[in-house]
Amino acid sequence: MRHINDRGGHVLEVGVGTGLSLEAYDRALRVTGIDYSEEMLRKARARVARHDLNHVGSLHQMDARRLDFEDNTFDMVAAMHVLSVVPEPEAVMSEIARVLRPGGQVIITNHFKHERGVWAGLARAAAPLENLLGWHSDFEIESVLQDPRLRVIERRELPPMSMMTLLVLEKRLN
Repeated sequence: MRHINDRGGHVLEVGVGTGLSLEAYDRALRVTGIDYSEEMLRKARARVARHDLNHVGSLHQMDARRLDFEDNTFDMVAAMHVLSVVPEPEAVMSEIARVLRPGGQVIITNHFKHERGVWAGLARAAAPLENLLGWHSDFEIESVLQDPRLRVIERRELPPMSMMTLLVLEKRLN
């Protein structure tokens, strides 16, 4: 969140859920959130009202594969723990690139497939159950890196135990 707060501007949070992260955004930002679930959004709206989160401009029920925003609308897009649970993550990334302004950044935190080590073995063993639950531990990082409009400017594993990865992508200027 620090990375987003330091840059400022208009932020889109894809998969805002119940709005747990909304309090962490700097009050100088303008935050828009989307989620597929109206039930989750009801909880997020209640959180916004309860905590007087005036920096949250709007929360919309929307399919991330078809964002109802103009091209080049947002300075930043956050997609935290969402890309491995949506259908067609490549389509979601294409839409994110479309609504992001040139020079804008996408912040992604997600679990991606581990090729080796302890996590790789555990993920392979748990994959059938996780797939039934809609969480894909075999989610390939390449599926979010395919859009030619976006370039990776940071990629690092996060604690604890490197289970999650942080990606910072930037929309090319041309």
